[in-house]
Parts: sequence; C-alpha cells; structure tokens
Amino acid sequence: MKEGWEAVIGMEIHAQLATETKIFCSCAVETGGEPNSNTCPVCLGLPGALPVLNSRVIELGARAALALGLEIQETSIFSRKNYFYPDLPKGYQISQYDKPFSSNGHLTILTAERDEHGRAAEWKPMTIHIQRMHLEEDAGKNVHEGLPDTDRYSYIDLNRAGTPLGEIVTSPDFRTSWQAFDYVNHVRHALRWVGASDADMEKGNLRCEANVSVRKVGETCFRNKVELKNLNSVRFMQKAIDYEIARQIEAHEKGENVDQETRLWDEKNNQTRIMRKKEDAHDYRYFPEPDLQPLTVSREFIEDIKRELPELPDAMRDRFIEVYGLTFAEASQLVSDKDLAAYFETTARIAANPKAAANWILGEFTRELNNSGKSVGESLTTAEDLAELLRIVADGKVNNNQAKEVLSAMFASGRTAPEIIKEKGFEQVSDSAAIEKIVDDVIAANEANVAAYRGGNEKLFGFFVGQVMRASQGKANPQVVNEVLKAKL
Repeated sequence: MKEGWEAVIGMEIHAQLATETKIFCSCAVETGGEPNSNTCPVCLGLPGALPVLNSRVIELGARAALALGLEIQETSIFSRKNYFYPDLPKGYQISQYDKPFSSNGHLTILTAERDEHGRAAEWKPMTIHIQRMHLEEDAGKNVHEGLPDTDRYSYIDLNRAGTPLGEIVTSPDFRTSWQAFDYVNHVRHALRWVGASDADMEKGNLRCEANVSVRKVGETCFRNKVELKNLNSVRFMQKAIDYEIARQIEAHEKGENVDQETRLWDEKNNQTRIMRKKEDAHDYRYFPEPDLQPLTVSREFIEDIKRELPELPDAMRDRFIEVYGLTFAEASQLVSDKDLAAYFETTARIAANPKAAANWILGEFTRELNNSGKSVGESLTTAEDLAELLRIVADGKVNNNQAKEVLSAMFASGRTAPEIIKEKGFEQVSDSAAIEKIVDDVIAANEANVAAYRGGNEKLFGFFVGQVMRASQGKANPQVVNEVLKAKL
C-alpha cells in the first residue's frame, strides 16, 4: 500500500444454511436440477401465498452465531427489503434490519501478510468485531447467454429463491486484503465445524462482499466506500480489494471523487468495474414483514443448542495451548481442520509427547497429505500408527531422517512403522558397548586427525561422527555416538 494511506475494509458474508428445505416453504434446497423445478407459490411470490418459518433455519442459525461469538437475541423481527430485480419475483426480500437474530460478536483469527507469491510471513492473532448475523431468504439467479453486440438472452432460474442465508456483517476492522482473506477462511471453517453451512464458494453456498475505502494515516473519518460484490473465491476477493485500494488512492491524489457504488471483479482484466450506484438503507424502504410474527428464542433453546455443539475451534485452540504447551500458531493450524485436531489429540495421547506430535503432524504428515491430495480421513496412516513411529524415534531406534522415510512409506502403503523399519534395515544401534568398539576403530585409523582435534581443531569432531555413522551403516544412535566420541577424544 502506498505510504501515508491506509485501507478501511468491512466484510459481509452470505452463508447458505445447510437445511434440506427453504426458509419459508417446503421446496427442496439442492444445487443444479432443472431450472424452476424446486418452486411453489411461496418462493415464486404468487399473490396470496404466505411464508411459514422453517424451524431448522433457527437451529442452524444459532449454531452459526455461537460459533462466531455472537449474542443471540431473544426477539428478532423479519422485514421487507424492497428492491426490483428480475430474479426477485415479489419485488422484496424477506430479511432482517434493525432487530437481527444475533449481534455483537468477537472473533479472534490468525492472520499474516504475504509476499508476491502468496507466502505467509509472521502469523499474528487479530480480533474482529462482528456487528450482526441476520437471517434472510436468497433471491433467484439470472443466467445470461451470448456476447456483447450479439443476440443476447437472459433467463431466470428461481430454484435458489427462498434458500436460507445467514448474513454476517463485520465492523470496518480490516486494514489489508490478507486480513480479510484470513477472516473469510476462518468463518468458512467455523461454519463447517458446527454443521451450520457447507460454506463451499465454488457451489455458491457462501458468497462474500467487501466494503472498501481509503484514508490518510491518522484520519478518523470515513471516506466514500465501494462495495465489491459477487466475489466467488477468497483469492479473487483479495486481489479485488488490493486493486480497489490502489484505484481509490490514485483517484484521491488526483483530486477526483470516489463515488459510493457497487463494483464487480473482472477476472479476465484483473480490475474492478462499476455495476451500479450503491444504495443506502433508506433506499430499500425497510418495514416489518406483516405475514410473520416476531421471532422469539428462549434462553432454554439457546442453552440446548450450546450443549449440542462440539467444542468450538477457538476453545479447542486455547485448550491445546494450555494443556499441551503448543504455541498460538501451532494450535491454530491444528484446529483449522476438525479431523486434523482429532488426529493430533489421539497421536499426542498415545505417543505421550504432544510437542513431537504437533511438529510431525504439521510438518511431515501435512506434507504427505498435500502431495497426495488426500484429506486426513483418507490417510492410510492412522494416528495410532504415527504415535508408534514417534515412540520408536523417542526410544532412539531410528533417527529423524530415517523416520521421515519410514513415514513416507507408511503413508503410501498403510503398513506399520516396525514392518518398514525391519524391511529397510533401519534398526538403530544404541548399545554403548557396540558403539564404543566402532569409535575405537575409527580413532585408531585416524591418528593424525585425533592429534589435530586434541590440538584445538574442534571442527574435526563432525568428521569423526561421520566416520562412525558410515562404519555403522547409519544405524548408530547419533546421541550415543556423540557422547562416546567426546569421552574417547
């Protein structure tokens, strides 16, 4: 970012809640299918059709709210948000406005800036204020066919109309595109963790929008913001934010106005382009939905949802730090995947060495997963198998380099560590008497180097270690070798 300027970024995420049916009718929620096949008078907006709230939406909305640290309101109100698009047959969207389902949440994420290749620098914790998560119905979908300056056709598919959404709105807490990137990934992870949403951007069941403005460092007022809409991947979102920051700074420095508007990301040309002027809240003429009563959620209901939830990622992260002595970064990486966290706990318990378990899982094991394209659940190497290998390493029966080779073979074949160690002849020699004999032979064969070492050339110690390891065909325990050599020399 150009020196003397800072970005001010707020995020909106629309997460499709993982219900089987829509929010106000019994039509199925499913991806694909024949256009307009999952519709009824309610989601088609036909006169006289009345909405009925799906109770499963409330359960999943509560799960999402609690996972994001939000406070669930005992009373919330559905409102009509009036605007006119072809894919909105009623001419309004049933949403929530001044009395949302949940509000005032705080979420701690792990974030880092990246270089030009996307490589992360130092990871640091950052706390985000989430203003609200309200419940609403989705609109339909416009499908366009043809190219500009040719015959073009537009179609409307209302299968998506009425799909339940949780809209998650933050304060303008972000100052860089990578902070926003890490936040969206954190939210996706949290929603999946509690089963509230599939949060799959490729399938369109999670969409994000960024509100971006810039100002001089030290300024406290906000300048006009631009909403970046229809961002269908976190990487495109990050690139769009960076482009918009640079565009706005350039405009301000030229004395040009930055209008409050909605812009789209043009992936082909790597730039944002205007979609429409941005509406304010009063433009939507919100008013309470007359066909739905206020939604009342009891304290007992909230407590029941809390009891049903699994341990949340942030709580698990804090427990891993306290109980297992891990760093914030280590614990955060482990809880980034529910299966990975469970794999770690099992490995740490059986191996009785949490730090080693974390190092191996975040290092060699994760590398094997990435190289193979497998998930934790698809790994042929169980947590019990990895723990057995770690115990073998701790007992000095194989060294670290041998253990890495063993794990790679375990991952590829599903066999156990003892089987592979025996096959490769990796059984490490830790018997001090046997190692002493090898050391004596090495010293006897290298009298000149022994004299030089004893004369002060301590760099030769590595030479002696190498000779002993070569003579033992790599099987001697390096720690014992070092101890015996120091004593003999």
